[in-house]
Amino acid sequence: MTTSTQWFRVADLEELPEGRVKTVVAGHKSIALTHYNGQYGALDNRCPHQGGPLGEGSIENGLLRCPWHGWDYCPLTGNPPGDLDVDDALETFPVESRSDGIYIGLPVEAPHVRTVTDVMAETMVNWGITHVFGMVGHSNLGLADALRRQAQQGKLTFIGIRHEGAGAFAASAYAKLTGKPAACLTIAGPGATNLLTGMWDAKVDRAPVLALTGQVNSQVLGTGNFQECDLSAAFSGVAAWSGTVLSHSKHGELMTLAVKHAILERNVSHLIFPDEIQIQPAAENTPASSPTGRITPLQIAPPPGALADAIAQLKQAKRPVIIVGHGARFNMPAVIEFAEMLNAPVLTTFKGKGQIADDHPLGCGVLGRSGTPIASWFMNESDLLVVLGASFSNHTGIYAGKPTIQVDFDPLALGKFHPVTVPVWGELSIVVDQLKTALTGQIISVDQRPEIAERWAIWRAEKLKREADDRGQGINSASIFAAMTRQVAVNAVISVDVGNNTYSFGRYFECTAQSVLMSGYLGSIGFAFPGAMGAWAAAGTTRQIVSVSGDGGFGQYMGDFNTAVKYGMNITHVLVNNSQLGKISKEQRAGEWDVWQTSLHNPNFAEYAQICGGFGIQVTSKAQLDAALRQALDYDGPAIVEILADAELI
Repeated sequence: MTTSTQWFRVADLEELPEGRVKTVVAGHKSIALTHYNGQYGALDNRCPHQGGPLGEGSIENGLLRCPWHGWDYCPLTGNPPGDLDVDDALETFPVESRSDGIYIGLPVEAPHVRTVTDVMAETMVNWGITHVFGMVGHSNLGLADALRRQAQQGKLTFIGIRHEGAGAFAASAYAKLTGKPAACLTIAGPGATNLLTGMWDAKVDRAPVLALTGQVNSQVLGTGNFQECDLSAAFSGVAAWSGTVLSHSKHGELMTLAVKHAILERNVSHLIFPDEIQIQPAAENTPASSPTGRITPLQIAPPPGALADAIAQLKQAKRPVIIVGHGARFNMPAVIEFAEMLNAPVLTTFKGKGQIADDHPLGCGVLGRSGTPIASWFMNESDLLVVLGASFSNHTGIYAGKPTIQVDFDPLALGKFHPVTVPVWGELSIVVDQLKTALTGQIISVDQRPEIAERWAIWRAEKLKREADDRGQGINSASIFAAMTRQVAVNAVISVDVGNNTYSFGRYFECTAQSVLMSGYLGSIGFAFPGAMGAWAAAGTTRQIVSVSGDGGFGQYMGDFNTAVKYGMNITHVLVNNSQLGKISKEQRAGEWDVWQTSLHNPNFAEYAQICGGFGIQVTSKAQLDAALRQALDYDGPAIVEILADAELI
């Protein structure tokens, strides 16, 4: 039988000197190309003993020496010297010197054999996962190749990150913005453990994420092998569901279970892929799985008794207030219509910032430590709180002494920290619609809109006074976020960090139709810029993407600014630089400790952006703010606006 040969040009005629060896690639084959005694040889690049790369070896005394353990081979025939076992001989390939270079002949590659990871990648796509943030490495190569095939078909977008933690935050932000899962890809060991902070962020903020981690070969599990880590144990606290892919698994069904858990539980799912399983051929005609017939609509109606109790409370309320959290973000049109029916001010948690416009007649801004005095005033003056999709964290400061109706899709969230008057289990839009129907014509509440306008006027006058503050030590926060309010698009996505810069954003930035992303319950420093990467992947072609952090937060994942440059991510990062961990300094003073180890040594971040291939501009005076922001927002690609800020004027 004749085997067809395909020829590949691998080197120029004079490229490889006499007595030298180098690695070349022909098709998908890695080959050690040798030049010895005026002849060229082409040998399998993999040493049969430990897999050493022979192209990285050297020719010594007429023999090619493996760089890993010193085994010798003839550089032209691939045979070991003397009487050594010919079973150790290397495979060789025909070589031709032609007028335009050196050519190697290889058998025509056989068609790709579908693998179990192909089945699983196809299943991911069927479930609507379109984005993977990750790093390709030696223990996930088979899985990565399956993802590559989906990407080449236009069914999947892979974004190669510089740090796995950034990829985890990006996936979490993508899920928070869209409600749909994104995936992360890492190697075993340190790659997988680097995901954990971002996975915890997704878990506690109820964002569906799929973690795909490589693992060492099954045969060496438990032996302390290089980069071996008990990933089942490592992810046991963070993953709502975790599974190891085995040779006899139902591979499509396993992926379906993972994605289904992520979506329905709004949580993290995790799959572990031992190295050798990733390239195992799938059984012939094995179908990929899909969500068809696997998932139910989630519009849960409330129990009749709870609904009746809520209606009774609302019928007698004269000054009801609605408090919305991040959990209400996909139901706000119905919530605002309900608020207008009740004449009820709408306050948001910090995680819910922007879910109602600050210029809406009923919008009162953020409640709590990152909030406005408007929101806290109306909560204190209310006679009933209607809490929709919000927790009762101490950061938000919802007063437990008020009569309270709480609505949530998760029954465990109801009355979690203290008893509430009426806990209502149900999907928000369904509950709100049923309340509106039942209360039509039965509302006795007063119209609080004039008071809301009055309170906004008082607060805006106070903000203008703060904009005038100047100690000569940097720009005040009120001015920074007033300029952002003027310049950022009304429907932008804004990813924020933690620290004083974030408190000031919550307090001073006035939202219209922007979406705000943050590391809410975890409160992790460094979220902002990776979060913007996730937002760009989800909405970058239709919405302006902005991130805000301090210098400490940006420093956590600043290497991934290069990722943004690589993929042309149109992200404007507003970097509030006060050369310290300002919030920690403030806490040390408040606790009557010495301020210690909070100062930061920074580069010129604007120059850093330019060096990476993006746009950077540094702002040193309030008068420069608007023009600098406009210039960065107009730049088509990643940009940094570095603002030298006063650490005290927050």
